[in-house]
Amino acid sequence: MNLENVRPKKRSKLRITLGKIYYTYKRKWIWVLKHKSYARQQSEERLSYQAITHCTPLLRQLKNVDMWYQHNKIINLQIAIKQLDGLILEPGKTFSYWRSIGKPTRRKGYVEGMVLHYGKFMPGIGGGLCQLSNLIFWMTLHTPLQITERHRHSFDVFPDSNRTQPFGSGATCSYNYMDLQIHNPSANTYQLSLKLKDGYLIGEWRCSNPQLYRYEVYEGSHHIQMAYWGSYIRNNTIRRRIYNGQNVQLDDEFIAENYAIMMYQPYLEHTDTRNARRRS
Repeated sequence: MNLENVRPKKRSKLRITLGKIYYTYKRKWIWVLKHKSYARQQSEERLSYQAITHCTPLLRQLKNVDMWYQHNKIINLQIAIKQLDGLILEPGKTFSYWRSIGKPTRRKGYVEGMVLHYGKFMPGIGGGLCQLSNLIFWMTLHTPLQITERHRHSFDVFPDSNRTQPFGSGATCSYNYMDLQIHNPSANTYQLSLKLKDGYLIGEWRCSNPQLYRYEVYEGSHHIQMAYWGSYIRNNTIRRRIYNGQNVQLDDEFIAENYAIMMYQPYLEHTDTRNARRRS
């Protein structure tokens, strides 16, 4: 790992603003000029077979974060889901998260939610939509669909409170230059199904025929090290095992490597409980 590539870059507000404008319009030109066939069609009728389903809680108490961020996030998710629920991903086509959702604006009903920015959280219109991109990314890892663009968080902002998935198994998003794109190289048609119910964001990939393989996603390695400038760096790899219908392992694939600067103390002080009991 080259620590210089991980070290945060200090940029002025003007540089950040101009950079966002440049990369936003660059992405729009790519959408127009690049010869990709993007998924557009939505259908209320569901495909016959479930490939994978997953759910994540909508409300999660985070340290020093007001709950209004979480409640506003639900409003933003409701709006975005309408653009994605029932989306058909036919063979040879590509799903683009932001091309399908569009730009989150107040005019469309989006409100301020939590946005992560250079290791801190702040309010931003459409904040909280990363929960949706995280869910779609995780589900896609359990299908033969090919992830052609995915971005990771550069900062690890919150500790692993009740984490059920490996660190780094999500996909951050920022309109529109940090996109999540998924290509369908199979002969199967897939359909994205999304809803909010009973306090959860629930997602499914459905397909026109049963999947031939089963996928097990896991953390291949994990370590924490001190960088020379004083921050802790968290690093891991995500892998997946592929099994056939007879539960025979066929492959063990590398998926991604993650690096993130930790914004909290990674180690707890050791307490000698034996001596404490003797003193009491």
